Amino acid sequence: MQPTTKLPKVGTTIFTVMSQLAVEHQAVNLGQGFPDFSVPVFLVEALGRAVREGKNQYAPMTGIPALRQAIAAKTARCYGRVVNADSEITVTGGGSEAIFDALLALVRSGDEVIVLDPCYDCYEPAIDLAGARAVHVPLDPVDFSVDWEKVRVAISPRTRMLMINTPHNPSGAMFTADDVATLTGLLRGTDIILLSDEVYEHIVFDGRRHESMLRYPELAERTVVVSSFGKTYHCTGWKMGYCIAPSALSAEIRKVHQYNNFCNFAPAQWAFAEMIEQHPEHYEGLGEFYESKRDRFRAQLEGTHFQPLPVPGGYFQLVNYSAISDLPDAEFCRWLTTEKGVAAIPLSPFYESPPAGQRLARLCFAKNESTLDAAIERLARI
Repeated sequence: MQPTTKLPKVGTTIFTVMSQLAVEHQAVNLGQGFPDFSVPVFLVEALGRAVREGKNQYAPMTGIPALRQAIAAKTARCYGRVVNADSEITVTGGGSEAIFDALLALVRSGDEVIVLDPCYDCYEPAIDLAGARAVHVPLDPVDFSVDWEKVRVAISPRTRMLMINTPHNPSGAMFTADDVATLTGLLRGTDIILLSDEVYEHIVFDGRRHESMLRYPELAERTVVVSSFGKTYHCTGWKMGYCIAPSALSAEIRKVHQYNNFCNFAPAQWAFAEMIEQHPEHYEGLGEFYESKRDRFRAQLEGTHFQPLPVPGGYFQLVNYSAISDLPDAEFCRWLTTEKGVAAIPLSPFYESPPAGQRLARLCFAKNESTLDAAIERLARI
């Protein structure tokens, strides 16, 4: 019997496809966004200690109190926002689960959700499963800034949610204070919920400030802010994140979370609670840590025929490959992986309708220097 698919447009993700190609062809994998360096030593030790102390059974559905309290204290420290650790913070299976839970909990059949293209590939499937419709608004194809007039035009009586992402994956573009002011005015007087994907919140460069929606009381009252421990602490395989939302929104999100994932790996929750509380210098210095990697990688790219685009935040480098090939991006990235030994991610899967003639690929620089050096050696031969 052939089942009726609920996700007819969905196949295997581009990240899985390119990583598998990288393995098959022994390519340097700068495609999938995971670090290949170590988790902080203190965090590893705290995890082992929690396991040895027997903290191995189900955690509370919303997250252990110590972790939620640490997140609340960190939120006040970073963004000046006082949140209720009991009613406004929910620990989830990575940022992607938080996004999924929020959409299924807060979006109804027939609603519209505005997404800004290019956007992460988990957004639209979750919208589809909620029975809603994704309304795609393209970002500027050069600098990936938001055209707020296009967003205004896209808003309709059916608009239930607007999804934003800053720092942005795949481009690294970031919201400015002017963006936030415009967004605030745009949503004022509406019932539109804002979902703000801020998983790269601490990876910002050149003295910029991350404009979290938690900084702005008027927006915070309608916003689900999604964060990721994996991105901040170099442990994407632990798959743990959280969302912060007003109590009424959190209550609905938790209804989905409890039947989706229920709770997350308990020992890691105890470890993160200790790490956040005892080592704030880690997240405070994360931008500087990655900025040095960005600068070194960009300098190396100058010796190739790839043109690097600006990277204000996040750990991805977009490169223009038009000096090398006229192939569409998916074909080019496959060729780059199979023939030249470096895996990259094409941008077209992040779009509903990619810009005509766009020749961009995404490289991840969250890697050891030896990994990046090996990739550059191969890229420089092209």
